Amino acid sequence: MRVGLVPWSLYPPPTAPGISPFLWYNLSIMSIYSALSYGANPISIKWNVVRGDTATLEVDFLQNNESTAYDTSDWTYKATAYDVNGDVLDELITTATSGSVTITAPASQTLNWGGSYKNIVAELPFDLQVVIEAGSGAGEDTVWTPIVGTIVVIGDVSPGGSL
Repeated sequence: MRVGLVPWSLYPPPTAPGISPFLWYNLSIMSIYSALSYGANPISIKWNVVRGDTATLEVDFLQNNESTAYDTSDWTYKATAYDVNGDVLDELITTATSGSVTITAPASQTLNWGGSYKNIVAELPFDLQVVIEAGSGAGEDTVWTPIVGTIVVIGDVSPGGSL
């Protein structure tokens, strides 16, 4: 799934192979274009993941023209999911590129999410945190959470699956 954080618009439904077309509808409208708005209005999403599968979420940080990426070279990312049943914080993999970050929940991790026999086996809160370095002598770093949401874990009904 790919999420573009742009003002007053929603990113179109994802079309990448293996990505659910039902994920996009829950995106909120958000403007993130000045230091004054950091943390003011995080986007809230629902991310559907099949237990035992690898899942990715790509987030683009775009300027007002909706095509030019912000310079995110000095940004550090951390994404975490909280498994309420196991009382465990799972650190998700973040991979930064110019103007975007990809959040990955590997199959080895999603296999442990949920433990019942039903369609939705777990719901885990998660977030993406960004730290923007202030630079030398510029004061404190900016800590910002642009995305909060829920990972909805769906049982796998494939032969050998995890339902």
